[in-house]
Amino acid sequence: MKKLALLLLLFAGSAALAQVPQSPSANSSKARAELEAMLNALGGQRWLSLQNSYTYGRVSGFYQGKPTGEIQNYSSWSTPSGQERVEFGKKHDDVEIFTGNECWEATYQGKKALPKDICDDAVRRRDHSLDAALRVWMNQPGILLIDDGQTLSERHLTDQVTLINADNDSITIQMDAETHLPRSRTFQWRDPIYHDKDTDREEYDNYHPIDGFPTPFSITRFHNGDMTSQRFLYKAGYNVPLPPDAFNIDATAAHIKK
Repeated sequence: MKKLALLLLLFAGSAALAQVPQSPSANSSKARAELEAMLNALGGQRWLSLQNSYTYGRVSGFYQGKPTGEIQNYSSWSTPSGQERVEFGKKHDDVEIFTGNECWEATYQGKKALPKDICDDAVRRRDHSLDAALRVWMNQPGILLIDDGQTLSERHLTDQVTLINADNDSITIQMDAETHLPRSRTFQWRDPIYHDKDTDREEYDNYHPIDGFPTPFSITRFHNGDMTSQRFLYKAGYNVPLPPDAFNIDATAAHIKK
């Protein structure tokens, strides 16, 4: 009886200790350590030194979580600075180029600016990407890092961290508790028309090592909880030769045969 009472007392003491809140400094240090573990899992300094990446696969569209039937193959080249070139079509004659805050499309009809809502969406996702979180946000003065504890993401136990910058903008990242690889990235913004908050979330799965870098071959995007697109990679590469004038919209438009 005494042994049982002692065990109950020890259990109660351990439970009480587990519930003691961390100090803000300890919480921030834990959050930074988790982000650094994710960076190391992705490739560490080699990942930070990447010049570009390439993916080839297919993208499927969804509306209110249901398939639209729109499926396209695509090729994409991107750089850590946020430049991206995406080619569609069997002849690669539909090209979208994103540089800075400019978003263009080139077809056999010439070049034209992408609609503002599409461009704004692309810029938001770039500025809240995993690349941006690890390369830019983590090094900003006054950045606040919060360890949100452990949670589940698509049946995976994850460590969740939120980064908040000086403008009160935030990115929330879930990392696999075992491998430390990213499982999701989430951010919110206020709709300029309706003034309510919208939520953008990406989930990463089916990792394969490519050139020594763990690469998610399944990327699913959600808007306010509804699936909007899903990408499945056929292949990927890093530090690959870029197409001539890869991010020059005028040269690209001139190269596409009319």
